[in-house]
Amino acid sequence: MADGPLLDLRHLKMIRAIAKHGRVTDAAEALGVTSSALSHRIREAERRLDLVLFTRTHKRLRMTPAAEYLAETAERLLAEMDRAERDVKRMDRGAEHIVRIAIEAYSSYHWLPGFTEYLRDHLPGIELQVMASGTREPVRALTNRHVDLIVTSGDTPLIGTHQIPLFRDELIFIFPPDHHLAGRDFVEGDDIEGEDFITYALTPEPDREFARLFRPSERYPRWTTTVELPEAIVELVAAGQGSSVLAGWAVRPAIKAGRIFGARVGKDGIEVPWQALMRSEDSSSGPILAVGQALAKWASRNGGFG
Repeated sequence: MADGPLLDLRHLKMIRAIAKHGRVTDAAEALGVTSSALSHRIREAERRLDLVLFTRTHKRLRMTPAAEYLAETAERLLAEMDRAERDVKRMDRGAEHIVRIAIEAYSSYHWLPGFTEYLRDHLPGIELQVMASGTREPVRALTNRHVDLIVTSGDTPLIGTHQIPLFRDELIFIFPPDHHLAGRDFVEGDDIEGEDFITYALTPEPDREFARLFRPSERYPRWTTTVELPEAIVELVAAGQGSSVLAGWAVRPAIKAGRIFGARVGKDGIEVPWQALMRSEDSSSGPILAVGQALAKWASRNGGFG
């Protein structure tokens, strides 16, 4: 019986490339090897494991369940190795710890310079790395260690995670500046019936505009399109192509610049809690917890993210 692992780094990269490209020729090109060399590597991996990883179907490779499992594991391990290499290089330049941070759904980072300045003053040995991989599936990104800390909305506890409350922020109905509802302090159900509406989520979330405004009033806008990037929605609204409801902190810079108009959602408004989400195992001590706590203090001093 072998003392070490049966597969090495070359095999993991091979499996990941085939999972991505499907064809031996395409995967070989991506890896910078010949098709025959890659075919030999496949046979070698199957011989070492004593099982079939791929079957051929019309010049494409079909992955067996074992290969699919290995591909998912390879993606996680190789990504972790790549991040580790980048982190140690940054540590060599003076950083003691690297904490990877992301925001669920949004890519608005106008608040980041202020926080990084605060972090340098209070936690000088910690450096932030902004990640895009956690925006759509935050819990999975945390579990796979693609991200260490995610700014997320809602207050439902998630298994295996720890939350640090950051701030509460109103949802804002946004319109083009020349829209007939521009100038209103708030917008109610009757006001938006039939209005062109752009959403970033197909599934309505609880305690948001659908549950708190549209459904109770039985008045609905006309859903025109789904755009998964809120920043792109702002551009569409500014261009007069619809309206939307987004987090207030994310759209206030555009409102202040006069590019869009914002109003409360309903007379009483709708507030949403935001928090820093981390893995439970990181919640007792360490740099990730320290950054989460620092972010909460900074947000409290600045009234949120702007």
